[in-house]
Amino acid sequence: MSATPKNTISTVTPCLRYRHAYAAIDWLCEVFGFERHLIVDGDNDTVAHAQLSFGQGMIMLGSVRADSPYGALLAQPDEIGGRQTQTINLTVNDADAVHARAVQAGAEIIIALADEEYGGRGFTCRDPGGHIWSVGTYDAWQEGG
Repeated sequence: MSATPKNTISTVTPCLRYRHAYAAIDWLCEVFGFERHLIVDGDNDTVAHAQLSFGQGMIMLGSVRADSPYGALLAQPDEIGGRQTQTINLTVNDADAVHARAVQAGAEIIIALADEEYGGRGFTCRDPGGHIWSVGTYDAWQEGG
């Protein structure tokens, strides 16, 4: 018996929090190519909930809120020395073009753009909120087995 819903496009949706969520939405759309799917405004210039789509994938994000049960579970990267407990992998058609936009937008490149020995070409960077993204042409669905 499958645990996956039958009519869902993507069954895994990473969720992120940003101190400056509106700026993060703009950055993710302009640099990585996400599209605004849903933006729900919160109080005091915050984002209560947002959904950004990318191909058949999606992320959800919102403003940092330590006063909610979910928000109390999360720490921002700068609160834990920039370390992460997970990262996001973004599969793109042209890693060089995305890399150029990321550099232009001031992203911290933490692993240089390179061809990977297992296939594909990519790089790893931090977004303005400090979240780590691996961006490249390697498509695990096509090349990973």
